[in-house]
Amino acid sequence: MTARHALTRATLAAAIALLGSAAGAQTVLKIGYATTKESHYGVGSAVFCDEIAKGTANRYSCQQFPSSALGGEREMIEAVQLGTQDLVNTSTGPLGNFVPEVKVFDIPFLFRGYDHARHTMDGAIGQDVLKALQKKGLIGLAWTENGFRHMTNNKRPIVSAADAAGLKLRTMENKVHMEGYKTFGLLPTPMAFPELFGALQQGTVDGQENPIPVILASKFSQVQKHLSLTGHVYSPAVIILSPVVWGKLNEADKKVFSEAAVKAGAAQRKKVNDDEASGIAQLRKDGMQVVEKVDGDSFRKAVTPAYANFAKEFGADKIAAIQAVK
Repeated sequence: MTARHALTRATLAAAIALLGSAAGAQTVLKIGYATTKESHYGVGSAVFCDEIAKGTANRYSCQQFPSSALGGEREMIEAVQLGTQDLVNTSTGPLGNFVPEVKVFDIPFLFRGYDHARHTMDGAIGQDVLKALQKKGLIGLAWTENGFRHMTNNKRPIVSAADAAGLKLRTMENKVHMEGYKTFGLLPTPMAFPELFGALQQGTVDGQENPIPVILASKFSQVQKHLSLTGHVYSPAVIILSPVVWGKLNEADKKVFSEAAVKAGAAQRKKVNDDEASGIAQLRKDGMQVVEKVDGDSFRKAVTPAYANFAKEFGADKIAAIQAVK
């Protein structure tokens, strides 16, 4: 073999090796969420994906699976825990079944408003709960947001707790939500989110409760007549990463992923703000009858007995600590 041929062969081998390395260099991660790509979850997930691609020089990228394409939230959390799914951007509603510490945030009328809720999640209390996910085989990267939950139904306007009595309302499979809602006289009916639109359409349930961004993105105005701005529960959300993926990241990449999730949370909160600002008018335009002035005191009075049980389960001091956040 001539020196020239040897050099050509070596150059070719190096080029093939380089191509093979480049082809295998990018890891594509699957991220799932329950709502549409245009929703607040879609906005937050898109920012996260953009940031990790930028921060890792495209060694990592995302493929988004909106609209429950990978299953309901509980199924997706379980898949991330098992390592069969890489990421989920999920509400905390079903997360309490995996991480009990999260359930305290589901207590009705615990938070005074968005500032109070966001300061709690970003402060020591929220960050301690985020760390608790690791004990259950889940990597909580950062809090995102779903928003304050409101009630819709097809029977009547809900102005006070008495108006809610007897309505069959779809809820998440969440013990704290269900216990609280029963004090309003509601009949909580657990159901996976992907089944909800059809159940409302067919009258299997009278109504449901979700934040404005979810009501908008899911087009519930097509199958619900009444919206009441009860704001009865604040619904945080969180980007969760599989520990299998986390274990493969170097320290620099872990920092990129964590910072990307924080930026995603900020973008998701902004989308919630935007939807809250414009969504009511849009839902009215879509034909919904909206009750903006709800008798919140009647709901708070009704839920008071449940707080005794919540204090036993979570500790009165922990509830008080959340209520005291400024």
